[in-house]
Amino acid sequence: MILKKYLLLGAFLLAAVPQMSAQTTIGKYAGEFLAIGVGGRALGMGGAYVAVANDVTSGYYNPAGLIHLNYPQVELMHEERFGSLVNYDYAAVAIPYGTDMSFGLSIMRLGIDGIPDTRNALVDANGDGQLNIKDDRLDYSKITEFSNQDWAIYFSFAKKHSEKFTYGASVKIIRRVLAEYGATGIGFDVGAQYRMTDNLFLGANIQDVTTTLVAWSTGRNELISPTSKVGAAYRFEFLGGTFLPAIDMDIRYEGRKYSANYNLGPISFDMHYGLEYNFKNIFMVRAGYNDVRQFTIGAGVKLPKLNIDYSFAKFSGSSDETLGDTHRISLTLTLEQPKYLREGK
Repeated sequence: MILKKYLLLGAFLLAAVPQMSAQTTIGKYAGEFLAIGVGGRALGMGGAYVAVANDVTSGYYNPAGLIHLNYPQVELMHEERFGSLVNYDYAAVAIPYGTDMSFGLSIMRLGIDGIPDTRNALVDANGDGQLNIKDDRLDYSKITEFSNQDWAIYFSFAKKHSEKFTYGASVKIIRRVLAEYGATGIGFDVGAQYRMTDNLFLGANIQDVTTTLVAWSTGRNELISPTSKVGAAYRFEFLGGTFLPAIDMDIRYEGRKYSANYNLGPISFDMHYGLEYNFKNIFMVRAGYNDVRQFTIGAGVKLPKLNIDYSFAKFSGSSDETLGDTHRISLTLTLEQPKYLREGK
């Protein structure tokens, strides 16, 4: 069954590549792998994190949030989905600089490895000189393997404008690989956060603000159109801990129409909802609902210098088919030592 899935996937992917010709087009869903999200905490909250972002994952969600770090921080995350068919990995580091700046580096990889390549394995069984997958057969000794990989590297910067307002930006390099074909692109994100009151937080992040060009080695160019992400979060004390409800809206302009939660002509709107309960900054429980209509749950525990965060989501297909469960776990190391403390703190 697994082999059949790989064969079908490989045939589909490689059949699509030769169709690429020298052209530039708005690639609907071209940057979809960039929308998966990172970090066990944020994913447990359904990805509602634009206003909440205050850790190393801010380089992805909202670069302005990096300013809240007072110590260097490192995070690692691994995820497997669709029965381990797809592997998703994330690593990031962020460093406070001076009294009012921070810098970050984030790396993401989404990959399907070991896909059988049958292009040179078809045997002319009936000797008619024509290869036809319906009439001929496969020589399994001639099957090779290839990978489908999507990479993104973010270089992020944050600056404090005032005690209430911060802003930031990210430069991201995109690399896509499909067998011997490849594509490269460069994009820019800009973000801001505003603390309206001690407990009310607002955030915005415009991804691919200048429109990102992804150029394939085949001559085809895809354009990733901008996505505007806006969000709000409110913190309050209750039941001996802290509650943090949050809401985000993704606004896209590529005509997704009915595949989005809401749409207005070519403009689409997708929602994220999240809730976190933090008990004395020792352990946390989370729940959320994301833009692909998934309920998420999660939990976290804070140890000395180390945070462990877990989130869970289920991918469902038709009523009699499931695409498997997804477990995400992330480890966040904070170098909480006086010599690493931000200046002025």
